[in-house]
Amino acid sequence: FGLLQPMADGIKLMTKEDITPDVADRPVFALAPIVLLVPALLVFAVIPFGENSFLGTLNVGILFIVGITGVNTFGILMGGWGSRNKYAMFAAARSVAMLMSYEVPMVLSIVGVLLLAGSLSMVDIVEAQRMPFILLQPLGFFIFLLAISAEMNRSPFDIVEADSELVAGFHTEYSGMKWGTFQLAEFIAPFGAASIITTLFLKGWEGPILPSLGVLWFFLKVCFVWFVLLWIRATLPRLRVDQIMGLGGKFLFPLGIPNL
Repeated sequence: FGLLQPMADGIKLMTKEDITPDVADRPVFALAPIVLLVPALLVFAVIPFGENSFLGTLNVGILFIVGITGVNTFGILMGGWGSRNKYAMFAAARSVAMLMSYEVPMVLSIVGVLLLAGSLSMVDIVEAQRMPFILLQPLGFFIFLLAISAEMNRSPFDIVEADSELVAGFHTEYSGMKWGTFQLAEFIAPFGAASIITTLFLKGWEGPILPSLGVLWFFLKVCFVWFVLLWIRATLPRLRVDQIMGLGGKFLFPLGIPNL
């Protein structure tokens, strides 16, 4: 049934030749995949999976997430710059422009939640939701969903790997497990985004019945949000770069102010 295909792909990536262009900036070229992967993993450090199920709790948990996800910008820029490839650099530059512009509406949508919860702690945000904040902040949820999709470079915001224009984007020159690390970060990101959305807008681990199954409720909600993200990616075509920048600056940002 093709169940061994992922395993075969993993073995292939780990045994494939790792090629570094002669003109590449080698330290930057090698560090870029790590810089992109580590923030995707660190996000889970402050996500509460259940009432007492988390790796660590911070009183500024959401601030930590916003700060750590901003590091992605450096990884993408390092990949394009270190490759010494013009197409890779074009992809990195316009991706950085998009990431920076969508940070603002994303933070505005989060601030609406923080004002209702009265705390920056992810645990406190869940416990403050007598009803899911998606019902109190539907506009904020809509803004956050679009902004986080842009932050992950997922369709319809996928201008990094716009293969009709840029070969493969900022990681054109990467091969082997370095390329695999970029893909790993890309596939981990939707799970992290779904976890954040579940915590901020869907009451986290709290369910309508059987409160003892908190972790199960959390993962069911995460899987549903993940499905919605995949649904959007499979349905909508990629926008042009000018449309993407216009959507962030002329539509989402003005919507974020009245929502706040």
